[in-house]
Parts: sequence; structure tokens; C-alpha cells
Amino acid sequence: MKNDTINHGQASHLLRKKFVIVLGDSIQRSVYKDLVILLQKDNLLTQAQLKKKGELEFENDCLLEGGPMNNSTGYREVREYRSDNHHVRFYFITRIFSEYVESILEDIRCGLKPDLVVVNSCIWDISRWNRPWELNYRDNLGKFFTQLKSILPKESLVVWTLTMPVGNNIRGGFLVPEIAHIGSTMREDIVEANAVSSSVASGFGLDVLDLHIHFRSQLQHRVKDNVHWDAQAHRQISTLLLQHAAQAWGVALTGPHTVLDIQDGPNQKPVGESHTMTSGFVALTRPAPTHKLKNNYLITENRLAKLKWRCRFSLDARRRYWLNNMYTNYTKRK
Repeated sequence: MKNDTINHGQASHLLRKKFVIVLGDSIQRSVYKDLVILLQKDNLLTQAQLKKKGELEFENDCLLEGGPMNNSTGYREVREYRSDNHHVRFYFITRIFSEYVESILEDIRCGLKPDLVVVNSCIWDISRWNRPWELNYRDNLGKFFTQLKSILPKESLVVWTLTMPVGNNIRGGFLVPEIAHIGSTMREDIVEANAVSSSVASGFGLDVLDLHIHFRSQLQHRVKDNVHWDAQAHRQISTLLLQHAAQAWGVALTGPHTVLDIQDGPNQKPVGESHTMTSGFVALTRPAPTHKLKNNYLITENRLAKLKWRCRFSLDARRRYWLNNMYTNYTKRK
């Protein structure tokens, strides 16, 4: 596993005063947990923390809603971590669109709007609900993305993560005896489902983070059930997610060991296109800045002018919004 993972200071600064929502299954629960612990310290999750579900408290978070401990499609778990500077919430879902998911979307519609939404739903969708699954899964994805986009402001960043690779002989809570026979084909089903979800998400202009292709070369970090992943893998997931968010928000993170910067060049997406990322940013050596902004974000006057000029044709609405505000604040402080 790479050593250039994001650290506590970088994560804390990037998500300061941000509201993050994570939706998905047990792997997404561990994504949430790693973000929560990373916002407080550089420790990794323990094996017990990775396995546990429905606990009343985890690293200063709280359980807002929890159902009976079972492996049914109706299992509920809503968790939330709040501090003076950070706010992260997790919803456990077993299907990308359902009456329960509609109630979650209604919560978002009536409440605080998230700055970042990290979502994945696949394994339960294609195993526990419908076989064959493709038409129903594609239809539900469309319904979910349509409603989600209708309630979020343009500044909100939505990242659809592709499902990570599973092994041949899988064991997991979703794989009840009634469907044990499909365990041997889940690897191929997930590849097909990732292609479907990536296509639909991109069609809605959402960002897609391809965790499947990234972790195909990191299988030593998959645990014995051949579905879930260890703490090192989840710290790498957090790194990829936060690097992706930093790029989408147009900010540079600084730390004692690595600098994460905006990528230039032919891979820059034009206005209106979603971004599919398979790995993080390039670590760059950065000259001493001529101006220091709050939250440890560093930017030079020349770079700001360059970004301001380039945003006319190469940056989407989120980045133009950030750059316009940043340019105004910078001009006022000169």
C-alpha cells in the first residue's frame, strides 16, 4: 500500500465546516468510520471496529437509528459524527432506490444540504433483490440520481464509487443460504454492475471514483471473507476520496510529507463532464507561496490568475464558484 496517504491535518482542513454524507453497505460503513477517525487522529481502524455494526458509539459519534441486528434487506443503521468543525453522517442502505431511500432523500431535502455525498450500492442490489438484476438496477440508479440532483445545490459534490473486487469463495452477511449459489458468479456480476452504474452516473454528470480498478492490484488487503477490506485499504480509500474532493473543489492540500495539487494537462475534463478517477493526485514539490489563505490552503498570485483564466473553459460550475469567491477574497486582502 502506498505511503503517500492523506493525514489527519490535511483531512481536517479540507473538511472543515463541511457536511459529508456517506450512503451504502458495510464497506461504506467502514469508509465512514475511517473518515471519522481520520478527522480526529492519524490512527487506523482496528479489526474489531471494522467488524462491529450498530454500536451505540464509535470514536465520539452516535447511533441515530438502528434496527435489530440481522442480515435482512430491512436492516437500518444511521450514524453521525459532529464536532465544532466537522459533520459526517452515514446511512446503511441495501438498495439504491426504495421507500427507505426516498425517506433519506426527503431528510436531505428538508435539512442541511451536504457539501459532499459519497455513495455506492451494488452487492445487495444485484444479489438480494432481483435476479436477473440489470434492468431493475439501471432503473433504480436513474431514479436515485434524478431525485438526488433535484434536491442538492450545484455546489454539492456527489461521488459515486465503483464496487471493489470480491473473491471467488465469498462469505458475507448479504449472502444468505437461499442465494449461496450465486457466490461463484458475483465477481463477474460486479464487473458488469460497475459498468452499468458508471455509465448511468456519468450520464447524470456525477463524479465516478473507480475503486475496483485501483484495488485489483491490492488484493492482499482483502480480508478472509473475500468481500471486505482491512484498515490500510480503507485509509487508501479515504485518501482517494479526499484527493478527489480537493481536485473538484479546486484546492491544494499541504502537509509535512506530501502536497496534493490540481492536475493540469490533457486529462483535464472540459466543462460539464464528470470525472472518473482511478488513483489520487500527483505529489508535487511546491515553491514557497506569496500568499497564505486560511485552513492551510496555499496559493500564489500567478497560480490564482492562471486558474481564473483557465476556468472559462476547463472547469465546471463548482470550481468556477470557488475560484470566483477565492479571487474576490484575494483581491480584497491585497
